[in-house]
Formats: sequence, structure tokens, C-alpha cells
Amino acid sequence: MIQPNEKIIVALDASSVLQNRVLISQLENKISFFKIGLRIFIINGFKLIDEIKEKRKKVFLDLKLYDIKSTIQETVAKISEHQIDFLTVNGDPSIVEAAVNGRKNKNIKILAVTFLTNQNRNDLNLSLIKEGSMNELVAERANNAFMAGADGIVCSPLEASFIRRQKKFNKKIIVTPGIRLKKTDSEDQKRISTPSEAIKSGANYIVIGRPIWQSKDPKLAVDNFLSNMSQ
Repeated sequence: MIQPNEKIIVALDASSVLQNRVLISQLENKISFFKIGLRIFIINGFKLIDEIKEKRKKVFLDLKLYDIKSTIQETVAKISEHQIDFLTVNGDPSIVEAAVNGRKNKNIKILAVTFLTNQNRNDLNLSLIKEGSMNELVAERANNAFMAGADGIVCSPLEASFIRRQKKFNKKIIVTPGIRLKKTDSEDQKRISTPSEAIKSGANYIVIGRPIWQSKDPKLAVDNFLSNMSQ
């Protein structure tokens, strides 16, 4: 059974590798999962990954890969030479299929990104996405990704329950960003929820970034999120 602290993925989104190393050191006795996004990955991503794995922690590489199938397959093959636990790709079924076919290490879980948590229906309109509620479109996009072989999906906490209702995908992984203790603290996120609400909705893991790494006391911030999860 996954313990509450194992469900938290801390996003290493500080602007420098040093800041992120300090954060890892501060939290390594509390947290077992860290996310590396594009911002820090392009600086010295693989080295940071190796450092985290040396501490016997898990790595969520959040690159949201999107390109032609051959490029995705070759890229994922190279990435899978490293000890990655989760890797994100665009939710397009052809991208998911290419990523699944490209991984050399089956321990890497391929997660399909549905829609970013800073998007709402108006953003989808601007991108010429077909009509429908966000819940319906995320559920449909998740279904297509699962059929293409995805091990899990990334969606906002608001849609997690709609995915969990599909029993045939009940064992799939759901990761939810957009986690805040207060719904008024949305910043640039548009579809957010509290930790306890996200877990109750069916999320396996919750991703928390700025509320922790921008905190004056990251360990206390983690404790506050853990406390909320038990409510």
C-alpha cells in the first residue's frame, strides 16, 4: 500500500540546479518522488536524475514529448537508458504508441498528458479543439491514450474521478498537478484542487511545485500537505 508521503511528487522547478539540490537534501527524509521538468532538464537534467537515483528516490521526467513518431521512439529509447520512473508525452495516441514502442526499460511508465492544468474551455477554443466539456474531453483523451498503451495519464484533479469511473482502466496511473491547500492560491493554474480532494477523486500521485519550493520552510509545507491529505 502506498503511504501518503509516497503519493506526493515534488516538482524541482527552482531556476538553478543548486537550488533544486538544496531542496532535495531538505526533503529526502520526507519525500520519495521528485519531478524534473523542461526548465531544469535543459540545464543539467540527466546529471540531476542520476543524483536523485543515487539517493534511491524516484524520478518523474516531465518533458511532455511531442514530435513525429520516429523521433519520439528514438528519444524515448535514449531516455530509457537512464533510471526514469515516469515519463510524460503528449496525449496524442500516435505519440503514446511511439513512446511505448521506444522504451527499452519496461520499468519506465509512460504517462500521457491530457490538457495542461493552466487551460480551460476558452483556451481549447483558441486551439480549435472540438466542442465539449473539459471533463468529457479529458476522459476521451485519456481513453485514447490508454488504448494506445499508456501506463497512466496526467490530468487536473477535477477530472480524475471521471477517469476512475471507467473500470477497465481502474489500474492505470493518474497523476494530478494543480494542487493547492487553498483554491484561491491558483496562480497561473486554472483547474486546481486540494490534496485530499485529488486523492478522493482517484489520483494516485499529486504534483506540488511552488507551494513547496517557494516556501521558507519546505519541510513544514510538506507536512501541511500531508495533513490535508488525511482530511
